Amino acid sequence: MNPHISEQYDAELDATRNQLMEMGGMVEKQLRDASDALIGQDAVLAETVILADKRVNQLEVEIDEQCVNIIARRQPAASDLRTLISILKASTDLERVGDEAGRVAKMAISLAESGISADEFNDFRHIANLTQEMVASSLDAFARLDTEGAMRVIASDAAVDDAYDELVRQRSLRMREDPDAIQRDMSVIWAARALERIGDHAKNICEYVVYLVRGQDLRQRNKKSPS
Repeated sequence: MNPHISEQYDAELDATRNQLMEMGGMVEKQLRDASDALIGQDAVLAETVILADKRVNQLEVEIDEQCVNIIARRQPAASDLRTLISILKASTDLERVGDEAGRVAKMAISLAESGISADEFNDFRHIANLTQEMVASSLDAFARLDTEGAMRVIASDAAVDDAYDELVRQRSLRMREDPDAIQRDMSVIWAARALERIGDHAKNICEYVVYLVRGQDLRQRNKKSPS
C-alpha cells in the first residue's frame, strides 16, 4: 500500500475507534445518571438520560457508516477486518446499553416524588455498581485489547445475575406481604432487569475483544453440541 494511503487508512481506523470510545463514555454517563436518578427519585436527571439517547443512536449510525465505507474502499486484511467487525458489533451493544439505561430512567420517573428512603434501594444500588464496573472495564479492555481483563469481565457477569435473582426474590416476598408495595417494587424489578441486560452487553463487548485479539469466537465455544 502507498505510504500516504496507508497513513490515511490508519487515521480512519483510529477515528472510528475514538468514536466508539466517545460513544462508550456517553453510555457510561447515561447508566450512572439513570441509576442515580432512580435511587434519588430525580425525574429531572432521568429526563436528561432519555434525551441523551438521541446522540448515542446517531453515533451508532455514524460508526456503522464509517466501518462499512472502510471495508468497501480499503478491503482490509484479516486483522483489520476483525477490528472493524468488532467495532460494528460493540457499537450495537453500546446503543442497547443506552436503551436499557433509558428504561431505568423511565422507572425513575415513575418513582419520582414517592418519598422512599434511599436505603430502600440498596439492592438496586448493588446491581448498579456491578454493571457500571462491567461497562467501564469492558470499554477499557476494548481500548487496550486486554484479553485477560476481558475474561475477568465475562466471569463477573455471574455476580450480576446472582444479585438480580436475589433482588427479585426479596422484592417478590415483600409484595406478597405488602400489597401497597407492588407498584413500587415492580418498577425496581424492571429497572434491575435492565441493568442485568446491560451486564450481558458488557460481556458481549469483551467477547469481541477476545475475537479481535485471538480470532476466537467464545459464543461458539459456549454452544452445546447437538444431541
